Order: sequence, then C-alpha cells, then structure tokens
Amino acid sequence: MDSKPEAPSNEVLARVFAALGDATRLKLVALLCAGSALSIAQLTAHTDISRQGVTKHLQMLAEAGVVRDIKSGRERLWQLDPAQIEAARRTLEEIGQQWDIALGKLKMFVESAP
Repeated sequence: MDSKPEAPSNEVLARVFAALGDATRLKLVALLCAGSALSIAQLTAHTDISRQGVTKHLQMLAEAGVVRDIKSGRERLWQLDPAQIEAARRTLEEIGQQWDIALGKLKMFVESAP
C-alpha cells in the first residue's frame, strides 16, 4: 500500500522555515547536505562566526528537526535530518501548485473579459 507520510503541523513547518530563514543556518545546512556528519570545528572553519555561534545556530536547527547530533567518541558530529526539509519542500511545492492554479484562473478570467 502506497501512503503519503503524515504532514507536519503548521507550527512544526513554521519552526523549520524560521530556522532556515537565517543566512548562517542556511549555510550550515548546505554544508551538511554533502552527506557526511561534521564536527563543530569543521563547520566553524566554513563560517565567519565563533564555535559558540555555530553551536547556537545548530541548536536552533536541531530544535526545528533539521539537524541532529551524534556522538563519535568524545566528539559530537552534526548531520542533516532530511525529514523536515522534505516536508518543507513538499509544502512549498503544494503552495506553488495552488499558486499556478490561481494564476491560471486569473488568466482565463482576463482573457475572457470583453
């Protein structure tokens, strides 16, 4: 049986979009999209902010469910948790489809006007 995953609530999606709405956090997500888990030191090397700053941004992303940390020995590594990103993508796709339908209706209305 082919079933769609349950859509997250608007509150959950709002946290995801808010977390991704910051340039530094978006850059961190882009770095983690490469697929491998990265340490704070590795992530800090690609930004202009301190380790503490990167950690705060990662915590916000984690609270939104976008990233998660894993223990590797004494080190914490961060990796992308794609489920919430995928849910946000699907939501934007649905909004885009609704927008296309609305624009199509408007076009038909304008073209049919005398």
